[in-house]
Amino acid sequence: MRIEKELQANMFEVFWIYPVVGVFAGLLAGLFGVGGGLVIVPVLFWVFGTQSFSNIMHLAVGTSLATIIVTGLSSVWAHHKRGAVDWQIVKALAPGLIIGSLLGAVVADQLPTHALQRVFGVFECLIGLQMLLATRYQPHFAQPGTSVFVGAGVVIGLISALLGIGGGTLTVPFLIWVSVTMTMAVATSAACGIPIAAAGAVGFVVMGWNEATLPEYSTGYIYWPAFAGIAIISVLFAPLGARLAHQWPTDKLKKAFALLLFAVGLRMVF
Repeated sequence: MRIEKELQANMFEVFWIYPVVGVFAGLLAGLFGVGGGLVIVPVLFWVFGTQSFSNIMHLAVGTSLATIIVTGLSSVWAHHKRGAVDWQIVKALAPGLIIGSLLGAVVADQLPTHALQRVFGVFECLIGLQMLLATRYQPHFAQPGTSVFVGAGVVIGLISALLGIGGGTLTVPFLIWVSVTMTMAVATSAACGIPIAAAGAVGFVVMGWNEATLPEYSTGYIYWPAFAGIAIISVLFAPLGARLAHQWPTDKLKKAFALLLFAVGLRMVF
């Protein structure tokens, strides 16, 4: 009984961090067009570690995917109202994204937490480096056939679900390479994040369903107090981030954010 009370007290001591993460995830998504998973996963990894949870990386990834469903719907609606989403491309990519995301959950379940942690850290370092170098993508191909879209969707979905991200860092370059304009690529990528996050979250629920050591208030590898605190707040702050993108020096901020990603990635690797 005493142990249970101590665990509950610990949960309420850290609960305040989830809305704070939601603020930063929403602002960064609006400012830079990046998925909140790049921020959410490492913070949840740290918070869950302070609570002595088991499978902390799997919980962080699964919970991040669940929050992306909510924030992604808000973002997609804003893009759709501007007519910027190419729904035909979303339709072509969606089957592969769903298959890949489910596979990503299966692969993640086979990895121990420390291995998944290092995979995420390497990816975050690469994204930070990409942002620092201000990589510019150029169109190289005409829009491909259905089989190429499905294949690309499988790869994008698998990597994204494995890491708990919405896939924008992979989908946007792919769409630009196949001659989609930057504005439409960003908007369409946001829409593609919904099937990634939904299928990935379902996969992490199923994979963690029979895990006996997960904390209370979790379903599989989704921890609902973190989901609620992050998702609600991030939806409110994403529009503010989008407005600030037109007022603040985003190039300088982007470099600072890239350095942060690189530092966090190195910390998770080592």
